[in-house]
Amino acid sequence: MTTRSFTLVQLRYFCTVAELENMTEAAAALKVTQSTVSSAISQLEHAMGVRLFTRLHRRGLRLTPAGRRLLRSSLVLLEEADRLPETAREDGGDLVGELAVGVFAPLAPFRAPAILEEFEREHPGVHLSFLEGDQEFLRRALRDGKCELALMYDLGLGAELPRRVLQRVPPHVIVAAGHPLAADPERPVSLRALADEPFILLDLPHTREYYLSVFKMCGIAPVIRHRASGYETVRSFVSRGHGYSVLNQRLHHDLTYAGSPVVRLPMAEELPPIEVLLVRAAGSRPTLKARAFEEVCLRLFGLTG
Repeated sequence: MTTRSFTLVQLRYFCTVAELENMTEAAAALKVTQSTVSSAISQLEHAMGVRLFTRLHRRGLRLTPAGRRLLRSSLVLLEEADRLPETAREDGGDLVGELAVGVFAPLAPFRAPAILEEFEREHPGVHLSFLEGDQEFLRRALRDGKCELALMYDLGLGAELPRRVLQRVPPHVIVAAGHPLAADPERPVSLRALADEPFILLDLPHTREYYLSVFKMCGIAPVIRHRASGYETVRSFVSRGHGYSVLNQRLHHDLTYAGSPVVRLPMAEELPPIEVLLVRAAGSRPTLKARAFEEVCLRLFGLTG
């Protein structure tokens, strides 16, 4: 077996280029010349015996499948290398560095602030950043190494993605405060009772399919009046009497951005909940920072003592 030589510096340059997808921007971030970065990447590709990037005319760089695999392993290796002095001194040391975590946009306002506060309190040496988007965006971000973990729903994910279930959230109905059903908010309501009324759909990839499947299970088709990609937009439309909606996440209050409230109603039908997941890229080994993030999530979601 031939031993191929590469350096940690080359791996650090590679990770920066992979993150920014641009050689010039990577050189500026690393405070070295572009030729230095380009040479390091060429030497690393030679050492690995594979192409790590696809060069796109006027569109920067994209990781090849081999590059994505190397990126996942490099993050772990570089973190362990950074901790070698603490290991030699046997003092453990605090976690340091960067950690990017994806978060499904409708989940972000519910969970990201509390997670950030708790994580920064426990690991002040780690700069935690959130990458917000829809399910498909986050799936690609995990694949391309843009984030190491992602808080997502169990919608549209391949079975190959490692995941940890954090919460199961059943659907509920929301109506305007002046709706006849709002008079008894504790009484379960059947979707059939609302079948002829205008429906406001949270229209995001995979999310829309989940909500439409809920209606299909009940044997009805919703009368879709408006489609909105924002969770708060849906709630605001409902609060102003433009229709009803079905959602999963629940706020601690009923006021909307429109200044008027919505009323939450339990559903009479037993319908499948959405699972909130912590997802990793396929084939990845979590860094210590990623494990620390998972521990914080498990505690905040009430899954640990």
